[in-house]
Amino acid sequence: MESKKKPLEETNKNKEEKSKIIPWEDFQQELARLSSLSSALHEANQKKSIIREKLNSLVQVEAESLKWSNGLDEMREKLEARKLLMGNMSMRSKAVREKTKKQEEQLNSEIRSLLMVGSALSVATSRLQEANKSLRGEKGYAHHLKNLQKLLRMQQQFMASQISLLYPVKVVCGHTRKHDVQKSLDATLTISGHLSVHPFTKMNFLTDKKEALSSATALGYIAHAVSLLALYIKVPLRYPIRLGASRTYICDYTPPLVESIPEFTSTKPIEFPLFLEGKETTRSAYAVFLLNKDLEQLLNFIGVESLGPRHVLANFRELLNNIVSHEYINS
Repeated sequence: MESKKKPLEETNKNKEEKSKIIPWEDFQQELARLSSLSSALHEANQKKSIIREKLNSLVQVEAESLKWSNGLDEMREKLEARKLLMGNMSMRSKAVREKTKKQEEQLNSEIRSLLMVGSALSVATSRLQEANKSLRGEKGYAHHLKNLQKLLRMQQQFMASQISLLYPVKVVCGHTRKHDVQKSLDATLTISGHLSVHPFTKMNFLTDKKEALSSATALGYIAHAVSLLALYIKVPLRYPIRLGASRTYICDYTPPLVESIPEFTSTKPIEFPLFLEGKETTRSAYAVFLLNKDLEQLLNFIGVESLGPRHVLANFRELLNNIVSHEYINS
């Protein structure tokens, strides 16, 4: 118990030492001093709060100014970028302006050259019109050329008529009416009176010797007439003819029937006989086919269709009749 009382006494002593005992005479003065201190403390607190508010406002202003400064820096950077872009654009526009100026100069030079060409073209057109007038006139070159062509056709017609007199082609009527025979390709045709062309593929030189000789002679006549007509109308024959009367040959540079034979692989022309050579009839039949091709070439040249690949005499008569006709002169 005594040990517990000692700390209590010590605490009371400390409180008494800390507490100040003011005499009554000094109480008023001390109270006034405390009130003045309290009012001073209150004023200090107010000033402190005012200063705090000012500091806060200054901090806010500083933050705003910093924000605006950053914004200004960004705007300045953007402005610099814009300035750089405008500089590049001005350089490009300058280059484009120079290029446009050069192109304009080139265009002006081209326009001047076009004007010169146009003037030259107009002069050439006027000359061409004058030339056309001179050609179309009664005394012009076209009329003169037409007259010359007509004279040439008349000369060709005269020579073809001589050939028709030399090698006349006639129709053997038999029991057929004359009007039907003139239109029939199956009617028998003869050249120089009695000679006719028979198919070589159906002949045998030993048994049909007379018909073979007759066909060879007729084909020799036709080949001679074809070569003369080609010479008269200035047409080079696709398959040239080596004349020899009844021993006539026709040439082919690319014979399709014998292309597999080694001796025919050269570029030299191969001659096919327009007559029978022994028992071989294929070469002679092919020669007749080539002769008919020459006739077809001449017919096509004067604007007439062929009557068929197996009608040599009929095609020959058609060629002569068309050349001798009045339409040939005016064609």
